[in-house]
Amino acid sequence: MDKPKITTENQVEKPISLNNRDNILRIALVEFAEKGLSGVRVEQIAKAAKTNIRMIYHYFKSKEQLYVEVLEYTVNELRRSELQLNLDIQQIDPIIGILKLYDFTEQHFATHRELFRILQFENLQQAQNIQQSIEIPLVSSHLLHYIEVLLQRGISLGVIKAGIDPLHLYTMIVSLIVFPKSNALTMSFMFKTNLVDAEWQQKHKEMCREMLESFIQA
Repeated sequence: MDKPKITTENQVEKPISLNNRDNILRIALVEFAEKGLSGVRVEQIAKAAKTNIRMIYHYFKSKEQLYVEVLEYTVNELRRSELQLNLDIQQIDPIIGILKLYDFTEQHFATHRELFRILQFENLQQAQNIQQSIEIPLVSSHLLHYIEVLLQRGISLGVIKAGIDPLHLYTMIVSLIVFPKSNALTMSFMFKTNLVDAEWQQKHKEMCREMLESFIQA
């Protein structure tokens, strides 16, 4: 869709506040997380955001660019929240530091379900759109450094076993967290048990946390 043009000379585009831009991103995230890139129309986003299409195209040249910026917005929110943990990775007990990262990540995915939904859609598209982002790899790089420092300190202290790759460990953490959330409904039907139930989820979280701790210990 081409960017709409103003056809009336006296019609003046109102300046868009940063809050309105953020609101468009938040609304677009919900839409894309539910329907994927191909299933969303810009008109739907404009209506849900209580704005008009001109305002959306003022910031975003196309639906595809909006989608990429939504991906960046979502990942950045996760990374900013991780930094707010304010853990001193040079002083904290390494095992406790890794478990705190697990606890934070579990809570974030539990309260931001749109995150793993939109990433699932992007994986179905062979990650074609996220590859347009320069920002996402940059903001993600600090995370592996965080884990690497904790692992190395743990090895030096004799509390964490050697040979654990930071990316493998983070992938393991996310896998333990996301799978039981993203597949809870289908597995509930398969096994006639309510996996969405808060008590079931809490018990599963505690079990996965114990597995993680046992795995990294020397």
